[in-house]
Formats: sequence, C-alpha cells, structure tokens
Amino acid sequence: MQEFITKSYPNQSPALAMPGQKLALSLKSFEAWRKYIYDSTGIYFQDNKKYLLESRLQKRIMHLGIKTFEEYLDFVKFNPSGSAELKYLYEAITINETFFFRNQPQLDALVTTILPEIISSKQKLGKNKIRIWSAASSSGEEAYSIAMMINDLIKPKYPNFDYEIVGTDISNAVIDTAKRGTYKEYSVRNTPAYYLKKYFKANGTAFELEHKIKSMATFKLLNLYDDLSMRTMINFDVIFCANVLIYFDQTSKIKVINHLYNSLLKGGYLFIGYSETLHGISKAFKLTSFPKTIGYKKE
Repeated sequence: MQEFITKSYPNQSPALAMPGQKLALSLKSFEAWRKYIYDSTGIYFQDNKKYLLESRLQKRIMHLGIKTFEEYLDFVKFNPSGSAELKYLYEAITINETFFFRNQPQLDALVTTILPEIISSKQKLGKNKIRIWSAASSSGEEAYSIAMMINDLIKPKYPNFDYEIVGTDISNAVIDTAKRGTYKEYSVRNTPAYYLKKYFKANGTAFELEHKIKSMATFKLLNLYDDLSMRTMINFDVIFCANVLIYFDQTSKIKVINHLYNSLLKGGYLFIGYSETLHGISKAFKLTSFPKTIGYKKE
C-alpha cells in the first residue's frame, strides 16, 4: 500500500474499509470532498449527489488500498504522487455519455449555415483557416462527427480552406480512446448508414474510424475551469460545449462561459446542450435560431 500523509479530523471517527465492505461517506467528509472538487474543477456536487460521489470515490479507494475517504483526500492533496492520481479522480467524478451524430440539428446548422457564413467572411479578409473546438469531447464522437460532415459537405465546396478540429476533456481515459478512434457498437448506433459504411471498418464488435477522418482532429487534456490553460484556447470559429454546464453552480457557469467567449473569434458561434441555457449567465452572446436548434453568436 502506498504511503501518504494523514491528519486527524476532530469529532469524527472515519469508517474503515474492510475487504468487500462498502464505505459510508460522512457529511463532514462529503463537504470536504465537495469543496476540493469545486475548487479544482468548478464541478459542484449538490446534497442529493452525496451517494453518487460516495460510490465513485469508493472504487479508487479500494483499488489503492486506502482505508477511508479522509485518507484518500489527504493522498490527493498532499502526497507527492497525488497529482498523478488526479486523472483517475476526474474520470471517477465525470460521466462520459456520448455517441456519433448525437446533436444532429447542431451539426446540420454548422455545415449548412454557419461554416458558409464564416468562410465567406474570411475570404473577404484573405484568410483560409477554420478552427472548431469540441470543448467536452469525451471519447471523440462529436469531433469526428464534425470531421466527417466537413469532409463530405464543406471541403468539396471550399477546397482551399484548412480545417482544424480540436477536442478536449478533463478525463485522460476518454482522450486516449478518442486518439485511438476505435469504438463499440453503442457509439455508432445513430451513425447514418452512409457514414458508417464510408468511414468505418468493422472488426468483430469494434468499429475502427478511417485514418483520413482521424487525422482531421487532435485531442488533449484540458480543464475548462483552469484560467491558465484556457488562455491557450483562442481564435476558434465555432465551439461545441454540450452537457457541461449541468455540472456547475452559477458562479462556475459564468466563469466557464466567459472563458469560452474569450476563446471565440468575433462572429464565432457557441453551441451548448439542449437542456442548458445562457439565460442569467451571459448577455454577451446573440441568441441565434436554426432549424430545430439554437446557437449563440459572438458579435
């Protein structure tokens, strides 16, 4: 078992983990963990998510052979090797639910309206590069869906333009999956038959994405809440950031949206999840309607 720093917790007797025994996250420990996660990522666990956090942290505790939630928090915060543990912690506390062509109306708006509009503006300025950011890319399905549609519907019309697609996520595991470009049937279940046949190679129960499409996207680890990291994410024409705001409280939402606003070029567009809104978060964007969806434009 790894050595790590521990400290006492007044008026509290942490429950110890026996082999196969389920730990209980005390209210005091839950509050300590909630504060640490919030300060690190902006993700806020509401009171009714205590059980969810408990079950997710327990898996790492058992794996490491640590006895209590309190000791695990000390390990992450104070142990020299704790920083390496952060990637596993982030994977434990986030949900990566996605699949190809998940938000089809947004993709349709991108290729039928937004990109032609932006390309026209850039042509007048003598520029020829389009940059698109999938800001919560998970295992890459959104970024690659964009790549496939651009390759089929935009590149033939505007062959002199360069198209850069960047995918980022806070979880190292899903970034690795995105870079590999190999998926299970669940991920491709909504993929139009045309794209599935043209750009995927079936290998048993796996579907391997064609190299041409993989080469159109790059992926890297990024925390949207981190000020320093976000300063590097600039000059994007379109940003997709779906189902991220649901993890944040109002203060964190405002901070992240301000980051995304600064990452966009003037005239660029932001898409968020269908259940999300910028109402009460930012007035800096112009709400723009498209068939079956909406977007936010930076003017």
